[in-house]
Amino acid sequence: MPYYRSVGEIPRKRHTQFRSPEGGLYAEELMGVEGFSSDSALLYHRHLPTAIVNAEVVPDHRGTLTPNHPLKPRHFRTQDLKPDGQPAGDAVTGRRTLFGNNDVTICFAIATEPSPLYRNAAGDELIYVQTGSATVDTIYGALDIADGDYLVVPTSTTYRVRPHGEARLFVLEAGGHIGPPRRYLSTRGQFLEHSPYCERDLRGPVEPMVPAADEPTSDVPVLVRHRAGLTRMTYADHPFDVVGWDGCLYPWVFNIRDFEPITGRVHQPPPVHQTFEGPNFVVCSFCPRKVDYHPLAVPVPYNHANVDSDELMFYVGGDYEARKGSGIGLGSLSLHPSGFTHGPQPGAAEASLGAERFDETAVMVDTFRPLEMGEAATSCEDSSYAWSWSGRPPKE
Repeated sequence: MPYYRSVGEIPRKRHTQFRSPEGGLYAEELMGVEGFSSDSALLYHRHLPTAIVNAEVVPDHRGTLTPNHPLKPRHFRTQDLKPDGQPAGDAVTGRRTLFGNNDVTICFAIATEPSPLYRNAAGDELIYVQTGSATVDTIYGALDIADGDYLVVPTSTTYRVRPHGEARLFVLEAGGHIGPPRRYLSTRGQFLEHSPYCERDLRGPVEPMVPAADEPTSDVPVLVRHRAGLTRMTYADHPFDVVGWDGCLYPWVFNIRDFEPITGRVHQPPPVHQTFEGPNFVVCSFCPRKVDYHPLAVPVPYNHANVDSDELMFYVGGDYEARKGSGIGLGSLSLHPSGFTHGPQPGAAEASLGAERFDETAVMVDTFRPLEMGEAATSCEDSSYAWSWSGRPPKE
C-alpha cells in the first residue's frame, strides 16, 4: 500500500515491550510482503497468533476449467446466476468460478449470509461490489463496502464478509499481489499528479476489530486457502484480538466513481483506464466521461486485436455504446480472446458521431495468459454472441 497508517494502540518503538493493563506482553505479528523486503504491517495481539489446536483438509469445490475451444468471443450473463443450488450463499464458500488461469481465478458470489472466517494465503484478492452492501471484518479492523467499491485484501489477511441483504460480488483471486499501477506512483510510493485517483480516495480501517459479544473467543475455525488447497485451522483464541497496528500493508477500499477518466481529442486506448495491476493481469475502470472532442473523432473504440491478452469486460452501469445490439446488458461479461479481432457492433461507430459524453460503467480484466472457463461461466453463456457482428449463425 502506498502510504503509512497507524490504528489503535502501539508502542513508540518497534519490537520493544508492550504490555496489557494486566501486565502481560502483547504478541507481535509482522505481516510482510516478499519476506522482509517490501511493505509490511506490525500487529499487536492479546494472545499468540500462532496457537492452533487443529488443522484439517476441506474439500475444494472450485471445479475444473474448460479451454476456450473452439476459439471465439463469448458472452456470459451473471444476471442469470443464482446461488449454487442453495437457498442462501456467502461471499467465500458461495463463490462460483467464472474463469481462471495460472495467474488469477475470477469468481462471482451472491452473498446473503455471513461468511466463515477466511484467509487466502495464495495471493491478494480484489472484490468488486456490483450491487448491495456488506461489512468486512478483518484483523486490521472493519470496512463497509457498497455498490461500486473495490476492496483490496492483502495475502493472508483473516477476514469475513457480512452482507446487508444481498450483495453481488465480482472476485479476483490473484496468484500474487494487486496494487495501483507502478506508473502512477513515485519511487517512494506516493500517487503522482497524473494518476486518475489518489490517497484521498482510499478508505482503510480506522479502529481495531473486536469480536461480537455473542461469538466464541476460543477454538475458532478459520478457512485457509493455500497452494495445495483448503485447510480449516482451529485457533485457540479469536484472531480478532488485535489492539493496534501500523504500517503500509492493510485492506483498503476505492470506489469506481472516484476514478477520474483521462480523455483526449481522439479515442484513448484502454491503458488510460487502468486502475490496478496484478501478476500477468491488469484491471481497468470505464466510467462516465466526456468523449473525444476532435471535430472528426469517432468516439467508440476502433477494431483491435489484443495479440498478447484476453479481454474480459464486466458491464455494471449505464449503457455501453459500442455493444448496442449485441445482447449485452447490466451484469453481462464479454470475453474477447487473443486471436480474435473485436470492436464495436455494426452501426455503432456511425451512431456515435457527435456524441459528447458516454454514460457507461464497466470493469475490465486483461490477462496475459488465456482464460479458461469455469462451471459458472458455462452455465450462463449466451451461445449466439459470437455471430453478433455478422448476424449469421454457423451452418449446421
